[in-house]
Amino acid sequence: MAGVESPRKSRVGMSARDMAQIAVFAALIAALGLPGAITVGFSGVPITVQTLGVILAGAVLGARKGTAAVVVFLALTIIGLPLLSGGRTGLTALAGPSVGYLIGWIPAALFIGLCTARILPKYPIVLGLVVNAVGGILILYVLGTVGLLLRTDLDFRHAITTNFAFIPGDLLKVVVATVVAKGVHRAYPGLIRA
Repeated sequence: MAGVESPRKSRVGMSARDMAQIAVFAALIAALGLPGAITVGFSGVPITVQTLGVILAGAVLGARKGTAAVVVFLALTIIGLPLLSGGRTGLTALAGPSVGYLIGWIPAALFIGLCTARILPKYPIVLGLVVNAVGGILILYVLGTVGLLLRTDLDFRHAITTNFAFIPGDLLKVVVATVVAKGVHRAYPGLIRA
């Protein structure tokens, strides 16, 4: 159409704006690792703020861009950048007990993004809380438990109960992410396409 410019898209079908948003959220996840980590209990799995960035990536950017931001971040850690909390690299984390949680970031962001697209444009707080809790807690805990079973000597019961120490902090992250996502979608409607 004459007079209407469309944003230039790369070969993968993403505009420069899309790629900038992905880079910003990958950087956000990295920045949320700066406060460090607290290891609780005997599992060796640290409590970090980085999962907040994962939840926000899915809830703000949607499935495609949010998942891409998480994948970019993880790729940077796997090639050796110490971006995980505590200055760890992806290779260190993949060899340790937190492997399931780390890998779980990808399906968590994907799930949150897909479900968020369905509750827009209104983004009701209650539904946002449910979506972010299922993706940011349930999916992560399931995959994290599998990782614990594979990388530690914990039995099934102890692997599951290890997650209990994370619940209060993760609930807080879900609430913060939901409030932020609600504000972003109110200010920038159409950020996630159905």
